[in-house]
Amino acid sequence: MTRFRIASIFVLVTPSCWCASCSSNSSSSTKAQTSAPSAPTVEVAKVASKKLSITTRLPGELQAFEVVAVFPKVTAYVNSISVDRGSHVSAGQLMARLVAPEVTAQRAEAESKLQAAEAQRAEVEAKLASDQSTYDRLKNASATPGVVAGNDLEVAQRAVDADRARLEAMRGSAEAARSALKSVSEIERYLLVRAPFDGVVTERNVHPGSLVGPATSASGTAMPMVRVERTNKLRLVVPVPEKYAAGLNAGTKVEFSVPAFPSQMFAGTIARIAHSVDVKTRTMPVELDVNNGDGRLSSGMFPEVLWPVRRAEPTLFVPVSAVARTTEATFVIRIRDGSTEWVNVQTGEVDGKSIEVSGSLHEGDEVAVRGTDELRAGSRVVTKKASDAAATGK
Repeated sequence: MTRFRIASIFVLVTPSCWCASCSSNSSSSTKAQTSAPSAPTVEVAKVASKKLSITTRLPGELQAFEVVAVFPKVTAYVNSISVDRGSHVSAGQLMARLVAPEVTAQRAEAESKLQAAEAQRAEVEAKLASDQSTYDRLKNASATPGVVAGNDLEVAQRAVDADRARLEAMRGSAEAARSALKSVSEIERYLLVRAPFDGVVTERNVHPGSLVGPATSASGTAMPMVRVERTNKLRLVVPVPEKYAAGLNAGTKVEFSVPAFPSQMFAGTIARIAHSVDVKTRTMPVELDVNNGDGRLSSGMFPEVLWPVRRAEPTLFVPVSAVARTTEATFVIRIRDGSTEWVNVQTGEVDGKSIEVSGSLHEGDEVAVRGTDELRAGSRVVTKKASDAAATGK
């Protein structure tokens, strides 16, 4: 009885130990498979090289092509003024008439001096003619010995020379008096204020009876009588950022819009390039000529300009999603021989779904389409070509 029980126990224990051993081997195999995961698959795109050609939006300012603040030449009173703000004027059109009694007095004085100088010149001319005649007679008489004393002939000659000198002086005085009169006459013409060119009066600050005077350094705050602007042609001044300053060409047509006409596009032509960057704003002023024959645009408007951005030389592009950023670096993940490496880059302009980059990259390098710092440098990966849309950024 005892022997039978022992045998039974032995038979029952032996199968259970065998099952435990099988379970242990299966668990070890599963752990081994988990500890050796397969390399991740990464979509890659090639670094492309092309010339940047995009359009960006920049603010600008419309200015009158020509603008003149009209000041009087002399201090005077406004007798009449025939223009007001918004008046269209033609070149040479009379805009205001001034009165200056002092100028009238100066003109009368200049005329009197000129008449006196002319009279003195005529007197000297007459004396010269008389002395010349006397000298000629004495000289002819001196041909007969003993008729005329030599001293008398010399005195007559000296008188003629003196008369000629006085005549030259009188001629100079008369010319100076004539110039003075001309100057006063020109100043008097300034009492008639005329339009400098075809344009529009945009400012008027005087009325009949107003006392006006010239703009001098002492009265630098003086306001002009009127301000005239040429508006049939405008200047569009665009402060172009330094990074967009390359590739500017005179004659390029550029479109813009203004808030007053939000659904309409206007166009201008690049005419003047400063070729100098403002050190304060890091922008380069560029002027466009804008035809405004219909007068719809006005100086002082702030348009939004569709500015063309061009590169003279090709640059490198990668998908926008390929650029990863951390607090320490901006980089793309390049894949070489199935291994990843981080390449620091500097980013430029965005062209569609591609972004301009510069760094230790070359055309044709393969980079991960989705850059992330979770994909550590030195990792082994399996590459997969990205779709054409992702690779080209279209």
